[in-house]
Amino acid sequence: MDLHKVVVTANDEIMPDTHVIDVASPLLGQSSKAGQFVHIRCSPMWDPILRRPMSIYRIRPEGVSIMVRAVGDGSEIIAHSAVGTELDILGPLGKPFTIDPSARRLAMVGGGYGVAPLVALAVDALKRGCEVALLVGAATADYVFPADELPPEVEYSVSTVDGTLGQQGFVTELLPRYLEWSDAVYACGPTPMLEAVARMTRPASFGVAGAIRSRKPVQLSIEQHMGCAMGVCLGCVVMTRKGYQRVCRDGPVFQADEMIWEGTHA
Repeated sequence: MDLHKVVVTANDEIMPDTHVIDVASPLLGQSSKAGQFVHIRCSPMWDPILRRPMSIYRIRPEGVSIMVRAVGDGSEIIAHSAVGTELDILGPLGKPFTIDPSARRLAMVGGGYGVAPLVALAVDALKRGCEVALLVGAATADYVFPADELPPEVEYSVSTVDGTLGQQGFVTELLPRYLEWSDAVYACGPTPMLEAVARMTRPASFGVAGAIRSRKPVQLSIEQHMGCAMGVCLGCVVMTRKGYQRVCRDGPVFQADEMIWEGTHA
């Protein structure tokens, strides 16, 4: 983890209010891994005072890209950073995704903005010779992640809640057809989606309808509001079978069978 002063080299709006920002930093490019994030100072001024966590979207030798959705004052400032702007970035932070050397077929589930860290993971997996299926969900067609942002080798499936593009319904409804095919499952998105993925990927012996027949690695990238992103403030804790864990330091990537969801018990 280092503090970097980086320069914005590109800023492209790929969906409404959603920008991909390239920053130049060979050190970040060499040290970052898929699933990690950076903590960005919003402004040279004191308002907003807190940094914002952003997933690393692409990793290049000359730097990294981040995907930023403008949902509040802080992210709005970052999303509209002009080319040439200097950003104050802390990172890379958190535990990354891991790919087992024996894995050959990976199913990835991205809910809305949660697709961001899965893009870097997909690129890494393809370099290792894996097959990749990326399942993307959004509320409506306007917010569906664009296919041309992905390598052509990725099998890409879409669902929208209102049915304006792809299959109508939630993205988790696309997952069953890939459960037996895949060696491992990865997901990032809203908590209810992650809980559904965890439930669907439990072995059938657990008594879950429609579950898979055997255990396989399932990794979830947890989205959580953060204060310090250094493990000190305890503002991003989640309950796991190991007790409370900090998303910023112990995550953001967790094994699905570690998690204890609200309303459930260890």
